Amino acid sequence: MSSFFTPTSQKKPEPITWRVVRNSLVIGRYAPDGKTAQPPAAGQRKIAAFDLDSTLITTKSGNTFAKSATDWKWWHASVPNRLKELNSQGYLLFSYYQYPADLFVGPRFQVVVVSNQKKISLKKDLKGGHSDSKSLATFKEKTTAVMTQLEVPLSVYAATENDEYRKPRMGMWREFLDDYDLDVAGVDLSGSVFVGDAAGRPGDHSSTDRGFAANIGIPFKTPEEFFLEQASDPLTEVFDPSLYTKSSLDQPVPKPFSRKHTLELVIFCGSPGAGKSTFYWNHMEPLGYERVNQDKLGTRPKCLKVAREHLEAKKSVAVDNTNADVETRAYWTSLAKELKVPIRCVQFISSPELCRHNNAVRAANKELNPESRTSVPGIAFGSFASRFKEPTLDEGFEDIIPVRFQFQGSEDARKVWGQYWI
Repeated sequence: MSSFFTPTSQKKPEPITWRVVRNSLVIGRYAPDGKTAQPPAAGQRKIAAFDLDSTLITTKSGNTFAKSATDWKWWHASVPNRLKELNSQGYLLFSYYQYPADLFVGPRFQVVVVSNQKKISLKKDLKGGHSDSKSLATFKEKTTAVMTQLEVPLSVYAATENDEYRKPRMGMWREFLDDYDLDVAGVDLSGSVFVGDAAGRPGDHSSTDRGFAANIGIPFKTPEEFFLEQASDPLTEVFDPSLYTKSSLDQPVPKPFSRKHTLELVIFCGSPGAGKSTFYWNHMEPLGYERVNQDKLGTRPKCLKVAREHLEAKKSVAVDNTNADVETRAYWTSLAKELKVPIRCVQFISSPELCRHNNAVRAANKELNPESRTSVPGIAFGSFASRFKEPTLDEGFEDIIPVRFQFQGSEDARKVWGQYWI
C-alpha cells in the first residue's frame, strides 16, 4: 500500500506564515508558489514605502473603515502596475499602514506591509473569542487578498499597540531592516521614498506618515503626487519638534527664573507635558525650593498641608501642578494671604501638540524619564484645555513669569526628542 500521507520533506511550504513579536507586532510573510524572498544584492538598496488605506487601497463601500475583509479595492487603477514597475526597477518596496495596513513591495523578492492595527486585540484573538470586524483573523484575510492580487512575495508588519512599533515611531522599520539584513547592507535613503495619506493637509486625520518618513530620513510624497503626478494640497500648521531643538545648539538659554524673596510661594500653571517638572529640577530645586506635586502626594488637601509645613518652616515652595483655573489657584493665593507670604506664578506656554509630544517621548524613553512617570491619557489634555483660564495679577500674584518650552539636553537626548512620536 502506498502511504496516504505526504512525507514532510516533500510537502510544499505554506504560502503565508505569521508570527508575533512581543505580543504587539504581527508579521506575516507571503511567498507565492513557495518561493521565498532572496537576500538583497550587495550595496545599498532603494526603498519604496507605502501606506495602505487611502494610499494603495480604499473601501468599496465608501466608508472610512472597511466593513469586512472583502470591503476593499485599489485606491487607483494604476496602483498595482506601478508597484510591479517599481519591483522590476530594483526597488525594495515597503508599505506602512496607518489604519489598518501598509505595503512594502520588494524588487523581485519582497512586498512588505507595515501597518498600525490598534483595533486588533492579540490577547482576545489568541484566546479565540474575538469577533470584531477588525480582529486579527479579519486583518489576515484582508491582507492575504491584497498580497495574492499583487502576486509578488510580500511581508506584513502590523503594530497593534501604542508602543515602539506604532508610527511615526520606527520600530517596524527597524524590524524590517533587521529581517532582511538591510541594517548591514544599508539603505539609499535619498533615493528612497515613502508614500502616505496622513500628510498634515487640511482634512487629513494626522501627519503621522509625513513624520514617519522624516524619522527615517527619506523623501515623502502623497498618493496624489506619487501615483497621479498631481500637486499636493498645502499643509496645515504641522508640529515640528526640530523647531524646539535648534536654538539651543548655538546660543545660550536665558535664565528663566530668579528668586525675589527669601521666603515665597510659587505655583505653576500649565498643561500636562508642558515641562513643569523638568523646569523645577533644572531651575528651582538648585535655588532651594521645596517641591509640592499632587502626582506624588495624591490629593490637593495633602499638597496644601505639606506646603503649609514647608512655609511655616521658612522654606520656599514650588507647587508643581497644572492649576488650570482661577478656583484651583485660589487655594494657593488664600494660603499665601493667610501666611503673609508673597505668591508668584510661572505660566508654561505650550501648544497641545508639544505637550502630547513630550508625554509620548517621556513614556517611551526611560533615559528621558528620570521619575518613571507613566503616559498621561489623552483625556487629561482635553480636560486641562476645557478648564484653563489664563492667570492674572488680579488673583493676587506678585508677578506672572511666562515660560516657553525649549529643549535642553545632551546631543543623544536631542536626537531622540527631535523625532516624531505622535
